[in-house]
Formats: sequence, C-alpha cells, structure tokens
Amino acid sequence: MGSIKLDAVEKWYGDLQVIKGVDLEIQDGEFIIFVGPSGCGKSTLLRMIGGLEETSRGAIVLDGTDVTDQPPSKRGLSMVFQSYALYPHMTVRDNMGFSLKTAGAPKEEIRQKVDEAARILKLEPLLERRPKDMSGGQRQRVAIGRSIVRAPTAFLFDEPLSNLDAALRVEMRLEIAKLHQSLETTMIYVTHDQVEAMTLADRIVVLDAGQIAQVGTPRELYNNPQSLFVAQFIGSPKMNILPCSASAGEFHLEDGRGGAYGGGGSPVKLGIRPEHITVGQPGSGNCDGDIEVAEYLGADIFLFVDCGALGVVNVRVEGGANFKVGDKVGLAFAPDRLHFFDENGLAT
Repeated sequence: MGSIKLDAVEKWYGDLQVIKGVDLEIQDGEFIIFVGPSGCGKSTLLRMIGGLEETSRGAIVLDGTDVTDQPPSKRGLSMVFQSYALYPHMTVRDNMGFSLKTAGAPKEEIRQKVDEAARILKLEPLLERRPKDMSGGQRQRVAIGRSIVRAPTAFLFDEPLSNLDAALRVEMRLEIAKLHQSLETTMIYVTHDQVEAMTLADRIVVLDAGQIAQVGTPRELYNNPQSLFVAQFIGSPKMNILPCSASAGEFHLEDGRGGAYGGGGSPVKLGIRPEHITVGQPGSGNCDGDIEVAEYLGADIFLFVDCGALGVVNVRVEGGANFKVGDKVGLAFAPDRLHFFDENGLAT
C-alpha cells in the first residue's frame, strides 16, 4: 500500500510561512508530480512527506497511520535526489545493496534484490563498475536502483533529471515511466519542467506561493485551467493572454474583433493556445498583425505576430506552411478553445 494524505499541512520558518495549509490525497500506485516556479514550495512539501523537514502544523498520513512526528527511517519511503550521492569507491552492486547491508540483511537476500533491481533498470552489465566509469544517466539509474532494493511504500523524486543533458533527460523520462508501470508503486516527483510533468504524471499538483493552485490530470489542466496562473504555467509554449471585455453575450478585443461569450462574471483576459489559432488573410479572423519572427522547428513553425494593442501573439502552424517575416495576416481563434479570466485571475 502507498496511499498518502496531507491534512492542512503548513511549514513555517520563524515568521515566514512557506507551505500554507495544503490538503491532498494521493492514491496507492499513483504517479503524482509537483510543479511550480522556483520558490513555490514544491521541494519543501516533498521533504516534509519524507520526514526531512518538520511539519509545523497539520498531519501527514501514510496508509492510515499518522507519521507527522516520525523520522524518515520509520516512514518506509525512499527518496531520490538530483545529486546521485553514490559512494565512489564502491561498485554498482555494492552501492545498490549498501542500505540492506547496513540493515543487517542476509547476503543472499541482498544479492537477489540487487539483481532484480538491476534487471528492471538494465544495469546487469554495469554491476561491477564504479561510478566514475559510468555516464550521468547510468549513475542516476543506480541511484534509483538503490531505492528499489528497499521496496519502499512510495518513491519521492526531487528533480532527479536536472543534472542531465537534454538527450539524457528524454531517455531517463522514458525509463522512469516504464519503472512506474513495472513496479506499480506510488511515486511523487518534483520538477520545474512542465514537459516532464505532462508526460509522466497521472495527476499534476500545481503549486503557487506555498498553496495548491489546481490538481488534475495533464489533460484536465491543459484544457480547463482554473486560473490565469495555471493557464500560463501548463503548456509549451505558453497560452496567449489578451485583454478583452464582455457584454450582451459577446466578448470584445481591444483593436480587434470579438465573438460570442456564454460565460459568467466579467472577464478582462482572453486565453488562446498557439495551436488553436488559424492564420488567414487580414480581416478574416479576430485580429490582424504582422509576422515579426518565424521559428522553424521541423514539424512546426511558431509565428510571433505583432497585433498592435493586443501585443504579440504566438501561433503554431505546420512545418510546411509558407510564411515569412513581414507578412500581414489575420488570426482566427477557435471559438470552442477560448478561455476567459476575471480581474482576480480566475476562470469565468
């Protein structure tokens, strides 16, 4: 079992509150990712779950047991840091089995568990190597293997891929996804990279200044952000945010053309993702502009269109499209893909 419940959890450093009453339930076997900008509290919250940071107020419950005041060694969790922290003088086998050895486990049990973890992570050919003879990705797999042999209730990952280059990050992302499918163990993963969050998570917890801004599946957060903060944080590139107003069942764009508005409240911002905009002739859509920059990425081109008072709008088009800097274009927004936000940044 690996269910985890946070009940009104708070963290204070003197007069400074960094975690502000977080409530969260994580189901056994879920892959949960904490995301948010630097300083939002995601690593602090993870360390509180692991027992590496004291909980100032509230409760942390693992499988129905309150562990708020228990040390890390009593929680049955295993943490993987961005630093591999391997013993340089030990082989891979000895590094992976060290925690079991210090716990007094029999040699045969250690051998079997290390062999099984090595099989899962494809480390069998490396078991007699030392860390200096391996790549960064291989060393990170060893660090994960060291956690697997302990058979924890849940894995806690604190930005484990941040020290790897772009190619290795993609490779290790795939390895971690396969690892979760294989072990079916609860995993909580901290990252500032929303691409990692979108590709790995069952659910994403978006944190903002020590509070949960929204919790949901990657698809839910992408398609239905509940706030301007989530709308701009989730998605790469960012959602376009444009000034607008609404009245008499219609929205109005400054220096542009509006359309039907069936929502409530008083929106002041309209959000539209780059892939939900169609490029046509001037006057054919919701606004007109001049292409300032065209970024060719192979399968896609990102057009940065100067739309005057509306600002610069980012548009994703197919890589085969024939646009160039200086072209005057019209931009049409998909009516069923519009997002509206009020003056408090909440979805309307």
